[in-house]
Amino acid sequence: MRDRSEMDLMLKGYGLTTAKILYHFPDHPHLLQSYIWQDYDIAPKFPVLIRFIEFWKTRLDGPLHSVTYTHQTLIAPNEWRKVDGEFVLH
Repeated sequence: MRDRSEMDLMLKGYGLTTAKILYHFPDHPHLLQSYIWQDYDIAPKFPVLIRFIEFWKTRLDGPLHSVTYTHQTLIAPNEWRKVDGEFVLH
C-alpha cells in the first residue's frame, strides 16, 4: 500500500485511522504504556489496523491491554470534481 499516493488512497475510500494502544510492560506487567499508531485504512473492516495488531501479538513483547481507535474519511470520491475553468482578476 505504500506505493500509492495519499490522494489515491483517499479517492478509493481510505481514511486516516488513529489507534491508541495500551500494553503491559514485559518486565513489569502491572504497568501500562501507551502507543499511538496512524495509517490510512478503510472502514468498517480496518484491514491495515488488524494486520498491525496481529503483527504486535506475534512479534512484539508486551501483551495488549486495549486498543481504541478513531477513523476519519478525509475526502470521498463524490467530493472530488474536476474544474475546467479559471477566473483571473487584474
